[in-house]
Amino acid sequence: MSIRFTAKARRGTAALAVAVGLAVCAGGCGGGGGDDRKPEKSASASQDGGSGPSAQEGTSDEPLAELRGPDGLNLKITSAARDSGGFITVNAELKNDGGTDAVLSSQLTGNETEIMKNGQSFGGATLVDSKSKKRYYVLRDTDGRPLTTAGVQTVKAGDTVPVFMQFPAPPASTTEVTFQLPTFPTATIQISG
Repeated sequence: MSIRFTAKARRGTAALAVAVGLAVCAGGCGGGGGDDRKPEKSASASQDGGSGPSAQEGTSDEPLAELRGPDGLNLKITSAARDSGGFITVNAELKNDGGTDAVLSSQLTGNETEIMKNGQSFGGATLVDSKSKKRYYVLRDTDGRPLTTAGVQTVKAGDTVPVFMQFPAPPASTTEVTFQLPTFPTATIQISG
């Protein structure tokens, strides 16, 4: 019984830390860079005014990984950065290289009931730390919404959509993880910060 309580206490503490970090960042981290597309796409996942600017990090440099998915979709991972709040934010660009609009698979949301009830998202993403033999799932806010871009159901031909996903951070000694997202191949990515 005490083991279950300890696990619940850890999840509650992690959720509280994320909520406090997002609240602090929303109040003082807004980049004001005029990138209105990012918050609109992710507003239903969280109220994170601070994730918009970090989505632009590394976009002009070589990506960490480029994953080809179904229907001409191409996911370019631009950064995987540790944040001071104890989590990792993975930023990417989802581009439709196909000739027709691509409808995103519901598999991207994952199969957890709590995440599925909040609509289309990238909640099925995971990070695997093979060194510590642990898998990290997308964080959730206190209402159970995944801390990822949400509400994107289609990507028009030729369009690019900025995407983010937040995970608990592996130990500081871990600098490389495997990124997994349903319907896309896996990729090893480097963690910065």
